[in-house]
Amino acid sequence: MSSTQHIMRFDLDHDWQGNISTPRARIGERAKTRLLILLCAIWLLMGLIGHHPWKPFESDAISTIKNVIDTGNLLAPVSASNDQLSSPPLYYLSAALTSQALNNILPGHDAARVVTGLWMLITLLMIGMTGRELWGKGFGRQTSFIFISSIGLVIAAHTLTPEVSALTGIATGFYALALAKRRPYRASAFLSAGMTIAFLSNGVLPFSILILTSLILPCLFSDWRNRSYGKVIGIAILIAISISVGWMWLLYQETPTLFNAWWSKSTTLADESLHLYFINLLLWYAWPSLPLALWAIWRYRAVLFYERKFQLSITFFCIALLLLGLYGESKDIYAMPLLVPLTAVAGGSIETLRRGAAGALNWFGLILFGFLGFLIWLGWGAMMSGNPAKLKERLIFLSGLTKLDFSIISFSVASAMTLIFLFAAFRSKHSNRSAATNWAIGMTFVWTLLMTLWLPMIDSARSYGDAFMSLKKALPTQYTCINSENVGSAQRDLLYYYANIKTYPIQSGQNINCDLFLIQDERKPKRINLGNDWQQIWEGKRISERKESFRLFQQTQ
Repeated sequence: MSSTQHIMRFDLDHDWQGNISTPRARIGERAKTRLLILLCAIWLLMGLIGHHPWKPFESDAISTIKNVIDTGNLLAPVSASNDQLSSPPLYYLSAALTSQALNNILPGHDAARVVTGLWMLITLLMIGMTGRELWGKGFGRQTSFIFISSIGLVIAAHTLTPEVSALTGIATGFYALALAKRRPYRASAFLSAGMTIAFLSNGVLPFSILILTSLILPCLFSDWRNRSYGKVIGIAILIAISISVGWMWLLYQETPTLFNAWWSKSTTLADESLHLYFINLLLWYAWPSLPLALWAIWRYRAVLFYERKFQLSITFFCIALLLLGLYGESKDIYAMPLLVPLTAVAGGSIETLRRGAAGALNWFGLILFGFLGFLIWLGWGAMMSGNPAKLKERLIFLSGLTKLDFSIISFSVASAMTLIFLFAAFRSKHSNRSAATNWAIGMTFVWTLLMTLWLPMIDSARSYGDAFMSLKKALPTQYTCINSENVGSAQRDLLYYYANIKTYPIQSGQNINCDLFLIQDERKPKRINLGNDWQQIWEGKRISERKESFRLFQQTQ
């Protein structure tokens, strides 16, 4: 065979390999991308609609959103229970917008909660692009899978709260810093957007995390000490501060006392250091990103302070932990910013796990989520059939529901998700990357079961809807105002949302100035002496409640 024939044969073989193998690779990439989109869509949608606002997670936000809709207060909306500003208005305005846009399709609280899904969608995009930017092509999916697997994230990510949009701002700013070297002008746009969203969502704390990280990186590492990076943070900080100061100036001009109280609260140290609280919280909150991030620190210990991705992630985490411990609150939801750097490091480190460790992580997730899924199905079966009787009795005690209606839609969705999980659990091939995927599938599986099979029970245990709608029906047609005693701030917020009632709290023994008087009792109702001109016109409580109850009195003369 001549040399020309050899060359032609090689070209044909090479061309055959290129044209056949490349489409297969592309099919694989498309399949993985579709899996990511499907899992993220299910994870995002489950729990957004179909239930009332839950105390204590959503009471303040739904009351503030109603305030925006009712009064048109776009600058500094407050809740019914609080005359002080808790957060800047961005999240509340966006939630009010979706509530109004979808009010003919969904109840107001569900329509408002849709915006949480939209903010989280942007957050997931930022997390995925961060993983790809820091580690390379294909790692964006892994980073996204690890992020939605986080045990502590799932409830907060489906809640009406401004911390959700603040997380979007933080994730956007983190991605911008990761992008700064390769695309400086694009990075400055993302960084200014992230800082602005973070500030207008939740104020000084998330904004400070981003701005301090941006400024400290060039102080610590020479790789960030250049003119290009200086332009990135200079432009971003100038834009973000201009917008933030503009809102503060408008607020100060409108209501200086409200501004001063908010600023004082925002810049006051916590009563005690919360650093240990957040460190202990991460031990369960940040699974599986925490062990993967710790492995990465050990695996890359020789280059931790020489590679930009580690410089950024470690600096961001340390500053976030420092500021949260000084200015945060002892609430799980405040730990969400810590998930961003942990997930960014974990997204690439899973590839370096030893096969045994990856297998252990994989099987631990499958066993954990499989066991939880089994318990959820078992509880649902007990409520539907009556067996096991002890389990049904316990669920009735916790939820207050004596009967669970069968829903073909909920059952079908739960069954489909269960089949997906079982396929992931029993398929023969398990790799490092499949461990992250299986954790994402497992978390989505458990969350889906909870939000389909158990949602009526959870809603019954958490919702004040029936109780306060009953109170609304009992109100006289004419009255001047309502005083309240011992009624908590969350309950007052939900009263405003459900019954359009604002109460005026008084302390025990103070004079009653209104012609209606609402009392919240703990355990047994206490005996009160209001006089002969008062009569009780309503009493009620949540059906699952064992301690808390309400009584409404009216002055008859």
